[in-house]
Amino acid sequence: MYAFAIRIVNAYKFLGQTHREFVLSKQLLRCGTSIGALIREAEHAQSEADFLNKMNIALKEANETLYWISLLKDTGYLDEAIYQSINNDCTEIVAILASIVKSTKSKLNK
Repeated sequence: MYAFAIRIVNAYKFLGQTHREFVLSKQLLRCGTSIGALIREAEHAQSEADFLNKMNIALKEANETLYWISLLKDTGYLDEAIYQSINNDCTEIVAILASIVKSTKSKLNK
C-alpha cells in the first residue's frame, strides 16, 4: 500500500506541474494516501471491531480513489496508459480490502 501511496503522490505532482490542476488532484492525493495510513492504523487496532472499522474506511477511501482516477481520465488530465496502470492497482486494492472486510465480518458474527 505504501508503494501505491507513492504513485498517488507522484500523480499529484505530475498533475500540478504539467496541467496546473490542483483541485481534483488534491482529492486524489487525500484519499489515495489515506488507504495505507488506515491499514497501518489497523495493524494496532484495539479490537477486532476496531480493525474492521479501519479496514472498512480504507475500503471506502480506495473506492473513492477509483472515482477520482476515472474523473481525471474522463476530463483529459490523465492519459489512458497512466489511468489503466493506477486503476488496475487500485482495483486490486479494493478487491483485497473487500475480502478482508468480508472475512472479518464473518469472523465477528460467529
